[in-house]
Amino acid sequence: MTIRVTVWGENVHEQQVPLVASIYPQGLHGALAAALNADPGISATTATLQEPEHGLTDARLAATDVLTWWGHAAHGEVADAVVERVQRRVLDGMGLIVLHSGHHSKIFKRLMGTSCDLSWREAGERERLWFCNPGHAIVRGLPGTHLDIEQEEMYGEPFGIPNPDEVVLLSWFQGGEAFRSGVTYRRGAGKIFYFRPGHEAYPTYHHPLVQQLLRNAVAWARPEGGAYPAGCPHVPAEKALEPLVVRGGSVH
Repeated sequence: MTIRVTVWGENVHEQQVPLVASIYPQGLHGALAAALNADPGISATTATLQEPEHGLTDARLAATDVLTWWGHAAHGEVADAVVERVQRRVLDGMGLIVLHSGHHSKIFKRLMGTSCDLSWREAGERERLWFCNPGHAIVRGLPGTHLDIEQEEMYGEPFGIPNPDEVVLLSWFQGGEAFRSGVTYRRGAGKIFYFRPGHEAYPTYHHPLVQQLLRNAVAWARPEGGAYPAGCPHVPAEKALEPLVVRGGSVH
């Protein structure tokens, strides 16, 4: 089955900063969708902050297997109602791939429950991403034991996230810092992958191995079936799996 991907982009820097527009003339979201669509098993379309409901209506999300999220300058402009809608879909099984500065997005912080703070430096330095588990599905097929990006923004530890289920990628930067640059989580029935590279001032998403890694991540994050029950259903004593005698008082 084709994996249906919605590539969500803030689409602010591309309109306001000529450098970013020159690197990504179709927007970061456009470049990411094109990279994903290079896989015949993926059907990627885009949505942006400026669209009604940010392009993430209930119907659109219901037709999305994996959502990718890139934001930076306008996290606060994302409507809380849309964040709640996306969170529900992740808990129901939709995959979520959060990219670069999306670490401070409302949806990632809500799903993590932490500050998601970090240190940073914009110096165009070399980044080396080590494959902590070269057999992991997200880095499967990539050559060697690491991936080099010639120019990137530095993100450094400490990274204010919960302990990940898996650390897939660990970065070293030319200035000496290290960072957990590829981490996975499960929330409800959904899978989440945070991928650090992707500063808008550098052509990271044109890197063929980064593109391959993101296609792998989409395949990894696709729904596996099943969902957590909604709400907190009451199971009366007479419907318990084993016989019960009700004891004590009750406030219900």
